[in-house]
Amino acid sequence: MSATGIELVDLVARWTHVIAGIMWIGNSLLFNWLDRNLLPAGSHPQTPRPIGTIWLLHSGGFYYVEKTLLEGAPVPAPLHWFKWQAYSTWWSGVVLLLAVYYLGGRAVLTDPGVAALSHSQGILVGAGAILLGWALYEAMQRFVAPRAPGLAAAVWVAGLGGLAIALTQLLDGRAAFLHVGAMLGTIMAANVVLTIVPSQRALVATAAAGGGGGAELSSRAKRVSIHNNYFTFPVILLMLSGHFPSLYSHPLSWLLLLVVIGGGAAVRHVLNIRFAFPAWRPALFATLAGTVAALYLILGTGGGPRPPAAAADPGTRVTLEEARHVIDRRCGACHSARQSDASFGPAPGGVTFDTPEQILARAARIRERAVVTRTMPPGNKTQITEAERALLGRWAGQR
Repeated sequence: MSATGIELVDLVARWTHVIAGIMWIGNSLLFNWLDRNLLPAGSHPQTPRPIGTIWLLHSGGFYYVEKTLLEGAPVPAPLHWFKWQAYSTWWSGVVLLLAVYYLGGRAVLTDPGVAALSHSQGILVGAGAILLGWALYEAMQRFVAPRAPGLAAAVWVAGLGGLAIALTQLLDGRAAFLHVGAMLGTIMAANVVLTIVPSQRALVATAAAGGGGGAELSSRAKRVSIHNNYFTFPVILLMLSGHFPSLYSHPLSWLLLLVVIGGGAAVRHVLNIRFAFPAWRPALFATLAGTVAALYLILGTGGGPRPPAAAADPGTRVTLEEARHVIDRRCGACHSARQSDASFGPAPGGVTFDTPEQILARAARIRERAVVTRTMPPGNKTQITEAERALLGRWAGQR
């Protein structure tokens, strides 16, 4: 397929992915909020007896919502299910993974500076990590959690940490963060397909047969739904992490990744318990502050990327012409209106270096990406040398 065709697939899949994801996450947050705010049924006669009720105000009207297991009452029709948002989010995510990383080549998957892997080997590592992470989670939830939930959680968290470390040591940093997010997203979608929807089908069948709806079936679906709720915040940030090279290019990127996941889940936890926890506001502030402080400390003191020593040497004056010679050779293949390499799409980020004015306007950004974080060129695709990085660092530092 042509570069334009791949970009069109990317556009449609990304558009679908974002819209479906918003709907799925919105449903998850809404129903979790409802469950935590339902009030016990009052004295008003209700058939069937509700587990809890709640009044809401939205869009110019009042809404009355109740939760029940029917207890022998007829199954109402139509009955609205919430499943297609999850299915659409996952399938569009798979298409994006194929178009952007596996088949389309619109983003770097492997980096020779990280590990000497071919593109095919990188695909096996990335896809294998997603499947392995899901398999570990599923095994823990189905076979261990019913008897030892603490052990299941500990094994899963340890496995997540191990996979995060492995991916950051084998793939390009940006790709590693994305694949951890894809792994968590796959677990969330699999929870819907393999546990939530089957439990709901059994719940409907039990209610239709005149039973009480089955509290056990309801609780099983709710348990993994809560897991999905906790995964939501980390997955959102991991999907956006490609915009933050300071995170994914850091030598301790695996630790930053785990802090992001832990911090996001902790924030979600505080928001979940706030209805029964009076001090939730200071707890939320402390969680946010602690997460940001941890990220700041790791970024600043964890051996993060630094310019080569020569890049900070102000001795030799570097002219714009000398810097432009390097930029034309190592950056212009993609960042040009007349690009020779369109695999990442037309002028990624809308950045072009065709004129001196364009280069000068982005001198600080050139230094940040090519010298400090060393995330450009992606995977060092154009084979920029250390001497050339040093030259760009001196040029930008002398401005």
